[in-house]
Amino acid sequence: MNIDPAISDDREQPAAKDLSQLRRESLLRIGRLQRKSGNGPICLALFLAISIIAQQDFSVIPSLPDDIRDLLGHPPAPNMISVALVLYSFSAIILVLTRMVSSSEKYGGIAHVGYLSAFYTFYHFSNSLQDNFWAVFAAGMTVLLLESYHLWTLCGYEIRKEKAFLEQLDRKEQSGFIH
Repeated sequence: MNIDPAISDDREQPAAKDLSQLRRESLLRIGRLQRKSGNGPICLALFLAISIIAQQDFSVIPSLPDDIRDLLGHPPAPNMISVALVLYSFSAIILVLTRMVSSSEKYGGIAHVGYLSAFYTFYHFSNSLQDNFWAVFAAGMTVLLLESYHLWTLCGYEIRKEKAFLEQLDRKEQSGFIH
């Protein structure tokens, strides 16, 4: 009884293991991408929460003691903060658009929330937060919505690719190409 090595059970098991391994890896990538696509709305929600607190002039947070304020020194002038906000906004928008064009998986949402919170804080210490709140809010929503849109579309595209790969594996398995 002569057994052809190409169709022996020893050869079929690694192929089946490879197929199930490929399927598991693809499903893990889909799960990771789905979780990653949720980072945009989380950062938007965090920014909105910080904005609500800033709109109330940080009244829910205790004031800094005078000795710590003296240690920090004189706050920057509101005009200088505004110039920095404009520079930051344009730089962040260009960075996000560059990521969109290059299909980069990088996401800087939480860093943007930190920078925007710093602008709220600087305006607060310079006693001009109420005059400049909407500028920071508009800049933040623009940057974070662009980041969220980029992440959502990129993850959606990658998920569709993974699902197509899974369908291809299923078709190969159903056709008997892989056992």
